[in-house]
Amino acid sequence: MSATSGVGLSSLDVLEKCLEQDMAWLKIPAPAWTPTLERNGQAVYDVVVIGAGMAGLTASAMLLRYGIHNQVVYDQAPQGLEGPWLTYARMDTLRSAKDLVGPAMGLPALTFRAYYEARFGADAWSALGKIPRPLWAEYLLWLRIVLKIPVKNGIQVTRIQPRADGVVQIELTRDGQEQTALARHVVLANGRDGLGGPAIPAFAYTLNKKYWAHSAEAIDFSALQNKRVIVVGGGASAMDNAATALEAGAGRVDLLIRRKDLPRVHKFNGIKSMGVVHGFASLPDDWKWRFLGYVLDESTPPPGPSVLRVSQHANAHFHLGNSIVEVKENTQGVTVVTNKQAYEADFIIFATGFKVDLAQKPELQAIADKIKFWGDRYTPPTSLGLKSGAINELKNTPDLGASFQFLEKKPGICPGLKRVHCYTYPAVTSHGKLSGDIPAISEGAERLARGIISELFVEDKEIHFHNLCTFSEPELTGSEWHDEG
Repeated sequence: MSATSGVGLSSLDVLEKCLEQDMAWLKIPAPAWTPTLERNGQAVYDVVVIGAGMAGLTASAMLLRYGIHNQVVYDQAPQGLEGPWLTYARMDTLRSAKDLVGPAMGLPALTFRAYYEARFGADAWSALGKIPRPLWAEYLLWLRIVLKIPVKNGIQVTRIQPRADGVVQIELTRDGQEQTALARHVVLANGRDGLGGPAIPAFAYTLNKKYWAHSAEAIDFSALQNKRVIVVGGGASAMDNAATALEAGAGRVDLLIRRKDLPRVHKFNGIKSMGVVHGFASLPDDWKWRFLGYVLDESTPPPGPSVLRVSQHANAHFHLGNSIVEVKENTQGVTVVTNKQAYEADFIIFATGFKVDLAQKPELQAIADKIKFWGDRYTPPTSLGLKSGAINELKNTPDLGASFQFLEKKPGICPGLKRVHCYTYPAVTSHGKLSGDIPAISEGAERLARGIISELFVEDKEIHFHNLCTFSEPELTGSEWHDEG
């Protein structure tokens, strides 16, 4: 049954039939092959994936592809609201090119283009510029349905605890009820803030919360009609939130941007290739930091259409080279003092991004002090010429193994830590951009899945050898020949 209705329904049915046939010809998913395990009478999943956004769906689908059927995906959001697409993402369209294959995993019928053309036709595809954000959310939901991803919604993970008996214990709450799940491997695919949360300046907390929000929070933009709004930041999120406020009727929007000029070039696009996708993880440490540090130092420009979406409004004002010195409440709202001047506002939106901060993730507290970070083992040489901001950001990312697994800060401190895999954006320092962005999400999921599969097989080698020795399905019956001595 189609995941959508309306225009192109019959064509979408045809596409789904083609996908079904392609998967059958390729024997996808592969037959289940892992043994059934229990601990004290409780069933053990092979893999629990936390997060049913794009990364979690792709990871789960790749594991299914290779025969890992004993798995589940947990997400705290209702079905259809996983990820940022229909919550705090406020751009009109995606920033990625429309023809990137993303989570299609090498299956043509699974690409966004195939989905779009099935719904709206080839001419509509030719006329399409960038992918509308809500339509991308619909596409991901369609992927979930046609691939039969085993998602359970409305589940909050409260604790992840590796145990000495070879499993990870996951504490959950659902509808106010506490539950426990066991898994041999856990995949964190819980988004940009998966290892932390919003990066909010300390001075924001001196203000009454009614005066401000982070850009990743739910914001009642209708309440900002005719109001004075300050947006702190100059990146894509800042532009999206400023534009949303303006379109909702804000009286005035001031963008306070610390940089003296907006960056003009998206540097990482200069080396996007399969070479980067598959070769980055093999780079020496100095070269990983040289690449990423340079990109961070140069910064990523906001998309041109996002800036124009703001600047077309006469009541939008850009203030570059403004560093905030002080914020204070007054009788009519908030005063923001910068190195240049003071600004008055009724509401502030901090479009200041996210940071790795395990203290913001209660579910990770059992392992937080066990995880090895890049800062625990590597100091970049001064010859790399990196600025302190890039150094601080990179050193505060986890140092991961070949299948995105956490490594121990000190050997033996938590042997089961390797069963927890970090398939979130902070994996970039170890693996490159395979776990947080659309272009290489399939390649990242394949690396993750192959690593987990290898570990499962090696761990169960005695069981598999026993199966080999006891296999007795005959190829010959003895009637195929006559022995004449």
